[in-house]
Amino acid sequence: MTEPLYLPDNGDGTYRNPVIFCDYSDPDCICVDGTYYMTASTFNYVPGLPILTSPDLVNWTLRNYAVKNIPVERFAAPCHAHGIWAPAIRWHDGMFYIYYGQPDEGIYMVRTADPLGDWEEPVLVLPGKGLIDPCPFWDDDGRAYVIHGYAKSRIGFKSILGIFPMTADGKRAIGDDKLLYDGVVKHPTIEGPKVHKRDGWYYIFAPAGGVATGWQVVLRSKKLYGPYEDRVVLKQGSSETNGPHQGAWIETPHGEHFFMHFQSRGLYGRITHLQPMRWGEDGWPFIGQEDPTPVDPAAIQSGEDARDAALSANAAPCGIPVDVWQKPIAPQSPRTSEIGSDDFTGKLGLQWQFMGNWREDFYACGEGHLRLFSRALPQHGAKLWECPQTCTQKIACPAFCATTTVDVSSLKAGEQAGVGLVGGQYAYAALRRSEEGLSLVYVTSDGKEHTETIHDEITGLPEAPVTFRVTLLPTGYAEAVTTFEYAIGGVFRSVGLPFAPARHTWVGARLALFAMPMNGQGDNGGYADFGPVVVEPVETL
Repeated sequence: MTEPLYLPDNGDGTYRNPVIFCDYSDPDCICVDGTYYMTASTFNYVPGLPILTSPDLVNWTLRNYAVKNIPVERFAAPCHAHGIWAPAIRWHDGMFYIYYGQPDEGIYMVRTADPLGDWEEPVLVLPGKGLIDPCPFWDDDGRAYVIHGYAKSRIGFKSILGIFPMTADGKRAIGDDKLLYDGVVKHPTIEGPKVHKRDGWYYIFAPAGGVATGWQVVLRSKKLYGPYEDRVVLKQGSSETNGPHQGAWIETPHGEHFFMHFQSRGLYGRITHLQPMRWGEDGWPFIGQEDPTPVDPAAIQSGEDARDAALSANAAPCGIPVDVWQKPIAPQSPRTSEIGSDDFTGKLGLQWQFMGNWREDFYACGEGHLRLFSRALPQHGAKLWECPQTCTQKIACPAFCATTTVDVSSLKAGEQAGVGLVGGQYAYAALRRSEEGLSLVYVTSDGKEHTETIHDEITGLPEAPVTFRVTLLPTGYAEAVTTFEYAIGGVFRSVGLPFAPARHTWVGARLALFAMPMNGQGDNGGYADFGPVVVEPVETL
């Protein structure tokens, strides 16, 4: 058994942030019968919509996915940064519901009675470009609604929240989409709304100001359609936690209140934090802790910075993120960690996701190896960036070392297989078979056209399995450097130069395994066998 990658539970009744050092973007969470359920964005990676469970909001385990593949034909090829955006999970009338936006298609819903079993096929509740970040709400009178945001890249505007009514079963919009709140002036880029009702008030928790530099807003009104008051309830302040962005208010079975959100951390993606929360006598929430070194509003030059202007105008108390806090009251449970390693003795581990819609003929798993088939790429692609059968897993700790052994004796001429770190720009080390024999290449891509360049090539390799080692070490709070090594017979040698990985739009960098034709068009039945993958944390100073 390998060492845990990252443990948020300090073992003394406290926890540290982040509670999940892993790219679970736009997390949403609910509590049902004492168990916490969380889901998150997955964009083009499938299976999609992870289902994580926890007994205490600190120790999380990945248990399932709600969507097998994205039910749109174009996702047979990797549609990077498209796909499943910003879900909301809710429990209503004995069913679990997840609503999510696909910015080019509309707002979808999936549901089930058993979140750890099969989910129903996605239903398109409201078609339309630019409809994102949906949250369902069933009011006391049984009427149902969806509150959501808008993607400027698709519809031409943002910073506005909308609302539309839907059928009681949550499957279909039945009325017009209407403007609910305009944050253009005061809370630019307001998005990701989560709606609740408490003591006769409607509350909408929503981030504003942008992913990396924004703040948390709460809106409230006595009427669902408003008008709404607003208050900034959480900001970065003097903490290191930038954002803090989009998340979920959770009330525990013991009456405690917490707020789960993400923080944008560069190549690591958007990692998950947990903040204490309390309700004031004035009916507003306070999230996090008081800032020991608050910014003097008089020192802010009004109008120069929308973020500072919005925060300085917020006269009410506003918290900042905590680093360490007391755990929620809950039964004692084991400390858990994300899993990176996979011995491939049974089913493919849940940590793996494909870069495009997957098919059963992409792989075979069992008996200690993962067999990846070199299938033809859609649209005659020839780059790793265009390869849907690329098998990936998220980075799950600040520094790690990953090793696996690759047997390419069954690759056909014109095919390659290897390991990579895939992000906005990427690098990989691969074994390539040609009519002349076997070679090893080290390849990087740029972050725009993803043009691949060979930087190192070793020819005349023996017909033997090759062990690859990928090491990632941080060079800053949101930066790192990656090195690739290979071994034939036990001695590791470096290949290529150190590489600086980066996120891609909304997604962090990922460890990748792949087998593919080098021209993208062949489908000759070649394959590569990957031995157990071992991912271990690396101690850093």
